[in-house]
Order: sequence, then structure tokens, then C-alpha cells
Amino acid sequence: MTKSRYPYAPDEFDAPAPQGAPVGVHRTPRSGWSKTWPFLLVAVVFAGLAYGGVALLSDNGATDNPPQAQSTDPAPEESATPPAEETEEPPADEPPAQEEEPPADETPETPDLASLMAAADPSAYVRVLNASGIGGEAGKGRDALSGQGFTNVEAADYEGSPDDVSATTVWYAEDRSDSAAAVAAILGIPAEQVSQQPLRSGDVVVIVKSELSPVG
Repeated sequence: MTKSRYPYAPDEFDAPAPQGAPVGVHRTPRSGWSKTWPFLLVAVVFAGLAYGGVALLSDNGATDNPPQAQSTDPAPEESATPPAEETEEPPADEPPAQEEEPPADETPETPDLASLMAAADPSAYVRVLNASGIGGEAGKGRDALSGQGFTNVEAADYEGSPDDVSATTVWYAEDRSDSAAAVAAILGIPAEQVSQQPLRSGDVVVIVKSELSPVG
């Protein structure tokens, strides 16, 4: 607007100020720094916010994918058992060594029945008494003795106490040991079950307590 068209009369404010006098003392002119620092502050704040956002996203990613723990199980140990030693096989052209068999238990020789009968008296009075409770055992013993050459053999039941003997036994009178040995061998009675006893009747007495097993 030009001065020619200014509608108001001039006053003291329209007069120019003297040289060196202050102008607009009611407001101090702004410096260049006062105009710049608000922009710098905004830039710093935005930079801090950006850094914090990046750091937060990095932490979330690390939490979602935690590192896997390393296995603490010890490595399997190798077996301490040494390998089995290979056995050497004998050459094919050599026969395998035979193990020595242990010696068989020596058994007492069975008396020769013919020799026993030669030393015995075939006419000796032999009584076979059954105390076994098994019928016919006395007759079986009589027949076996008669078949081997004894001529005076009697079969009967035992009349004494069953507790007198516990096993089949041969008793013989004095001087009849040879005949008793032949009788025991024919009827399969062990020699340790033959003994001399004072007999009231007969030269040899056989008391049968179990089944007989005559020879021949």
C-alpha cells in the first residue's frame, strides 16, 4: 500500500528512528541457532525411535528361535571285550586227537560157578525159606539149586520173626562154607550176606526177603 492511499494520519510511529536507536524493542530478533535446534531435536528423537524399534525386532527374533542345547550325553564307549581268539584247527591230513577214556571202575570178578560146585557138597541139606511175602520165591530158589546139581533141597515159608533179617541172607553151619558160597552164587546173593550161624536143622539155610534172581 502506498503512502498516498494510507487512510490514517501520520503519527510518532511513522517517524524514522534516529541512527543507532533500537527498533522493535518489544521483541528480540531471533538468532540462527534458535531457528535450527528444533529441527535437530526432532531428527535425534526420530533416530532414537528407529534404533529402539530395530533392537526390539532383533530381540523378538532371537526369542522365537532359541539356540538348541548341545547334547551332554557321553559318546558311546567302545566295547572293552577283546575279540575272541581264533583257534587253530589241526591239519586236514592229521586225524583229531582222541580223548583218553577214564578207566572203568573195577568190579569184583564173578566167582566161577563150576569151581564153587566142585568145592561144595551137592548132598548138603539146603533149606530155602520164603520171608518176602511174594508167593513162589522159595520154590524158585529150590528149582535153581536143583538145576545146578544140589540134590537135597527143601522149600518152605519162614516161621521166625520177619525182623530177624532185613535182606536175603544165607546162613550155614560149621564146615559148610563152600556149599554156602555155591548156593549164594546160584541164587545171585552177594557174598557179604553170607555168614556162619548155629543152625538147628540143615547145613545151609536161605532166608528170602525179596525177589530172587538166579543165574542160568
